[in-house]
Amino acid sequence: MKVEVTMAGVVDKISTDVLIVGGGPSGLATAIQLANMLNERGQDGRILLVEKGESIGSHILSGAVIKTEVFEELLPYIGVEDIPFDSEVTKDKTVFLTSDSSYDLPFHPPYMNNMGNKIASLAQVCKYLAGIAEKKGVEIYTGFSVDELLYDEDGNVCGAKTKDTGVDHNGNKLPNFQEGSSIEARVTILAEGTRGSLTKTLIKRKNLDAGKNAQIYSLGVKELWRVPEGNIEAGQVYHTAGYPLQSGDEFGGGFIYGLSDNRVALGLVVGLDYKDPTFDIHGAMQVWKQHPFVTKVLEGGNIIEFGAKTLPEGGYNSIPKFYGDNFIIVGDSAGMLATASLKGVHLAVQSGINAAKSVAEALIKDDTSEAELSSVQKYFENSRLHKELYPVRNFRQSFNNGMISGALRFGVQLITKGACLTGDIKTEKDNETLRKLSENSDKRSFAERFAGKLEFDKKLTFDKVTDVYYSKANHDEDQVCHLVVDEVKMKQNIADYGAPCQYFCPAEVYELHTDKSGNQNLRIHAENCVHCKTCDIKSPNDAILWTTPYGEDGPQYNYM
Repeated sequence: MKVEVTMAGVVDKISTDVLIVGGGPSGLATAIQLANMLNERGQDGRILLVEKGESIGSHILSGAVIKTEVFEELLPYIGVEDIPFDSEVTKDKTVFLTSDSSYDLPFHPPYMNNMGNKIASLAQVCKYLAGIAEKKGVEIYTGFSVDELLYDEDGNVCGAKTKDTGVDHNGNKLPNFQEGSSIEARVTILAEGTRGSLTKTLIKRKNLDAGKNAQIYSLGVKELWRVPEGNIEAGQVYHTAGYPLQSGDEFGGGFIYGLSDNRVALGLVVGLDYKDPTFDIHGAMQVWKQHPFVTKVLEGGNIIEFGAKTLPEGGYNSIPKFYGDNFIIVGDSAGMLATASLKGVHLAVQSGINAAKSVAEALIKDDTSEAELSSVQKYFENSRLHKELYPVRNFRQSFNNGMISGALRFGVQLITKGACLTGDIKTEKDNETLRKLSENSDKRSFAERFAGKLEFDKKLTFDKVTDVYYSKANHDEDQVCHLVVDEVKMKQNIADYGAPCQYFCPAEVYELHTDKSGNQNLRIHAENCVHCKTCDIKSPNDAILWTTPYGEDGPQYNYM
């Protein structure tokens, strides 16, 4: 970062007009739109974007099939064909799987038609957008974690602080200790992605989710493969429902996207409101890959990359108040994702555009109060965000009791434009849905359900540690562990639920160890973490808190 150096040393305060935390599609769209508007109006304004990944894109993961129209609004002077989308969707099918068979659905489920959309590596798209932002004067700093919001004497957000570095795992300062920089900003944009750490604390402090549904999430586990020519064509899209998920207990499905250069992106996305404490989404994906429909696509191929990401699925009724004095929350951090269509990228970009419009007006008026920034709500209501999210506001909640009842409820909503006969459906926090072991004893565990299918051959199927290798995850091990475990709560979780974190973590960060005396304790392999934040979401009693590790730590995605 650019800091002022004096005889007394390095000044650890930086001032900017706008601070954007996060270099994903929503943060970059905010930066580009805001730079455009200020430049067009002849206004000066410093825009600073801070990203914790080693580079823009290194922490970005999505399917991704993208609706591209929003880019025409963001980049009207650039043709969509110039953006590095990979392939246009030319074939789009939804397939229902049983344990050994597959059936093409004769129709697209509502909102699921992808013809004409683009398949892409969102990491590559973000790198491209970052280049555009920098040409417009946006300052982008990668490899810096931001772990604290700053507040003024009135309790209003006034910026954020980057993480101190050079601290050992006991919290002691090392010779290379460097205090984080305080970034003072007139407006702070939180674009941290799903379950953003700053966003989470701000929502709690300002009670921004009052009267809202609890946010619920899914976990997507993804692999990128290169396969022999002819296995799948670029532009082919398949979504799967059914096997290996159990209706009524698990909601989700698989995706298979054909890319150029004989590559295929595939994964399994499962709602984190599942009930079985032994359920393992990474393991379920490996089982899914053994289904003949999936195996034929991967036969003779090799894995290139692996990653995992959580997605906000609560929809319109779970979106918190996303603005206030000197701040706006955008993208996945605000829960702006359409579960019914499995789309979030274009909505993240739109939320960034909306935020930029509101901030530009506020800066010109020299008024960044909540009253002035409330214009972002009007932009939300008059954009594709409201148009796409409001009619499906009860979609995800409708499937809490299984696919058949969910489809019937959603069918009613298609007629009523999202309304339910008994009112909007409430959600339950994902970490409150698990059955206790005592309640689960009469049911088959995950391992029993898929006996014989969880012996990974490291050719088609992989254990978690092997997959983590393909994420290129890396962490400075001489730092305070970024995974904070409440030992009292965890002891209770082990007794009641059997330490479900050992199953729901897709990267084998958590290991339940039993000593010779039968005592059990949790071992943490923080170096494996791929920053999906499932542990922060799903751990009963909030026993695990995910905090931001050093900048540059974590996965190093190239094409995810």
